[in-house]
Amino acid sequence: MSPWCEETLELPTGGSTRVHRIDGPGGAPTLILLHGLGATARLNWATSLEALGSRYRVVAFDQRGHGRGIAGSGGSFRLERCADDVISVADRLNIGAFIPVGYSMGGAVAQLTWRRHPSRVSGLVLCATAPRFANQRLRRVAHLSGPVVSLAARVAPDSAWQRASEQMIAARGLSPEARRRLEEEVRASDPVAILEAGIAVAAFDSERWISQIDVPTAVVLTTQDLHVAPERQRRLVDRIPEAHAFPVHADHIACVRRPDLFVPQLLAAAQWVEERIGVRATA
Repeated sequence: MSPWCEETLELPTGGSTRVHRIDGPGGAPTLILLHGLGATARLNWATSLEALGSRYRVVAFDQRGHGRGIAGSGGSFRLERCADDVISVADRLNIGAFIPVGYSMGGAVAQLTWRRHPSRVSGLVLCATAPRFANQRLRRVAHLSGPVVSLAARVAPDSAWQRASEQMIAARGLSPEARRRLEEEVRASDPVAILEAGIAVAAFDSERWISQIDVPTAVVLTTQDLHVAPERQRRLVDRIPEAHAFPVHADHIACVRRPDLFVPQLLAAAQWVEERIGVRATA
């Protein structure tokens, strides 16, 4: 039996998404888990849910265009809309303040959730992510080419994200039946939305405002990451006041490939944020 319950949640802003939940101990802080590009909540977080759920109320959902998340992007996938989706999920589940836990693209969404809805965010855990994912030239290209690439994708969608997802699934070491179910889940993603999400991630840049983040922030650093350079991840620690690093000596998909290294550091990061929130509350 899975350690979490699963449901389809109709959102007040329209659309629906699939949500995985663990209620956790009574009165526990709430973590909302935000997966990476091309993944789903289950694919990204399955190895972490049970450990986190032993201490926290945990919510993980498929982001728009991914898996069973809000369908499509209407040709204008925006990370800001994803941040607003986080609040819609929280509202639907009667969650007030919470701690976003973002992985890669989900880390950008977590940062934007704080920026757009600061009263709802009590702390942040940012994993394998950065304040910017590309250099200035590539960000400019992403801004300029986004509409053209999006149009091309509707004619011949790129399957690169599918190959990346397949690698994550293979790394799980699942039974044939479990692997089949997960592959079906990933195939439910909208390839156009995924490509548009990749463009949005390439264009993302929080460098101008991350130093204003005023909640306890832990950064889970994947030190052997070839997709999000560790020095880019380190910028979060350098720029966010009093942020604390939790290194994981593994690659970008450590959450799947090396849960033995990733999960203990993720749990330590969440506990550090929880403790810092408590210190502020009693100060």
